Amino acid sequence: MELFTIGFTRSTAERFFTRIADAGVKRVVDVRLNNSSQLAGFAKAQDLPYFLRELTVASYEHEPLLAPTPELLEQAKRAGGDWTLFEVRFHELLSSREIETALGRDAYEEPTALLCSEATAEHCHRRLIAEYLQAHWADLHISHL
Repeated sequence: MELFTIGFTRSTAERFFTRIADAGVKRVVDVRLNNSSQLAGFAKAQDLPYFLRELTVASYEHEPLLAPTPELLEQAKRAGGDWTLFEVRFHELLSSREIETALGRDAYEEPTALLCSEATAEHCHRRLIAEYLQAHWADLHISHL
């Protein structure tokens, strides 16, 4: 089972959609809390389904269950962006939401990409989601696009 992660910041639309198409992604799951900001450019929720359909073969869905809470984001800002603290608290949130059962593993049998804004996965909650699922779902392979 293949799970990809991708961010759109510091990427052109051409590079972003090419990465999705070249990886064979069939479904993009948006894990952003706020997915309609004007700052999102080509990745705004109201535009992304169209672009994915026209430029790739991937479908689009927004999954708020995988987004951090506003409170968690605010705590991270107050803590000066302490990534280690965010990781611990976000993992606790995923666990309390029981995402490993709530998501339905079958939906992830097709190549899926978790979408967020960060340019790289290193300090992005999409990586934490992928690693959490990998710990709970056998045979899950993660690739960061």
